[in-house]
Amino acid sequence: MVRQARVFREKQGIDLKTGHRVEALDLEEKGGKGSTLEGEDFEFTYDKLLIATGSRANMPDLPGVHLPGVFAVKSLEDGRRIKKFLVEGPVKKAVIIGMGYIALEMCEGLRSRGIEVGMVKPGPVFIPWMHRELAQVVLEELETKGVAVYPGHEIKYIEGGKEGLKVVCADMELDGGTVFLGVGVSPCSELAEKAGLELGPSQSVAVDRFLMTSDRDIYAAGDCADAYHLVTGKKTWIPLALRANRAGWAAADNVIGGKVALRGVAGTAVFKVFDVQVARTGLSVKEAEDAGYEPAEAVIQSRSRAHGHPGSTGIRVQILGDRKTGRLLGAQMVGKEGVAHRINAAAVALQAKMTVEEFSQSDLAYAPPFGPTWDPLLTAANQVLKRM
Repeated sequence: MVRQARVFREKQGIDLKTGHRVEALDLEEKGGKGSTLEGEDFEFTYDKLLIATGSRANMPDLPGVHLPGVFAVKSLEDGRRIKKFLVEGPVKKAVIIGMGYIALEMCEGLRSRGIEVGMVKPGPVFIPWMHRELAQVVLEELETKGVAVYPGHEIKYIEGGKEGLKVVCADMELDGGTVFLGVGVSPCSELAEKAGLELGPSQSVAVDRFLMTSDRDIYAAGDCADAYHLVTGKKTWIPLALRANRAGWAAADNVIGGKVALRGVAGTAVFKVFDVQVARTGLSVKEAEDAGYEPAEAVIQSRSRAHGHPGSTGIRVQILGDRKTGRLLGAQMVGKEGVAHRINAAAVALQAKMTVEEFSQSDLAYAPPFGPTWDPLLTAANQVLKRM
């Protein structure tokens, strides 16, 4: 939802100041100072303060990242500039550096415009957190749709090329009319750090379950702040939309004297790669091992609808459990339908701290147009029980 500045001012009576950059906070005096776009200085004081500075797209330390035609993909303004550049080009080839959520989604947008796409990154593994069998499905979908994927190539720099730009690696070169940087985001926590507030994972602003920072009169919410992981109970930084929105509501309530606590996040996420839906919740095998669990996993192949029902397609599901406690630790799945909402059952089970056995007994809905008698999640849960 995009809301114009005047709506805040006229309908809600909020003294919204656009074009003002806060540059320093004084925790003892409960104030701050900064400057406007016109170069004028300003100061302010507060009783309570909310820091909601969000995150920024990572800019790799590569020569040439600031050349015309090289874009990070984060804001609405980024999208406007990219669309304008693609139309005015016109662009025939594009190179994407990185293979995260946004980078993968960019492939479909570019291919829909008839633009050739090549993806490259230094890491050797295509999607590191995903089970190899599931990741292979995503890789094959990309290649089927004409996307060239190049993991494991050290990137040296970006320079001008025959198509306009060229990404130069240690062992290869990729030409494109534009280059997109899809190498993740980082929290905008410099203001908080400079003020002396405690930081959490990935240099995010550390908050308690009430969104309070290390200063009792300052709160933080959104992509700039950390959270508790529902599975491990430890601090984590997973910048996703629902947590940011929910934290904003809770922080607002607490700023005016409420006591709203948030339980945490499971890292539940879903994205689309052309015709394939990809979803996850909870921990991967490596994350589980790093957290001290003894993970057991099972990967099964099932169907999105009952056997023989028109339109039925394959679904692959991974379920992860802990051998020591029997607890459900995570789930992943890929398929052309029935994935995006099915993952929510596993997410709720993680919040309820279910064991794999308890989850396997869940009474999930069945009808032939929506799934087989045994839901793919239940089938996978039954299989991982045999390995625990």
